[in-house]
Amino acid sequence: MSSERGETPRRSLFTLIGAIPTLLVDLVRDEIESLKNEISGKLKDAGIGIGLLAGAAAFAFFALMVLIAAAILGLATVLPAWLAALIIGVVILIIAAVLALIGIRSVKRGVPPAPTDTIESIKKDVRTIKGTEKNVTS
Repeated sequence: MSSERGETPRRSLFTLIGAIPTLLVDLVRDEIESLKNEISGKLKDAGIGIGLLAGAAAFAFFALMVLIAAAILGLATVLPAWLAALIIGVVILIIAAVLALIGIRSVKRGVPPAPTDTIESIKKDVRTIKGTEKNVTS
């Protein structure tokens, strides 16, 4: 009769105890899914950082080529040609340094790829099962 009023029917203690293994399996599955999502997000951040470091390496390579051209032009002429090439080489090196710093920061953000959010969630689940979790009501 209680189900007619929209209330959930009362279950016996043995039914509740019997449901514990299913609930725990569901909890473990959900935590594993959360773990996968968190690790893939952190690896994505690391991948972006590695891509930026590769870009910085490419700019550093071009800067080296320009600096070599500047040295050649410096030996071939007196001042204006090699000085222009040297200035361009320094600008390219500055760009490479900025990309490298951004890439390093991005890689550090994803390292270590420990699933900290999932670990905290599991700890909360254990505290709840033990009955030591404080209920916070808003």
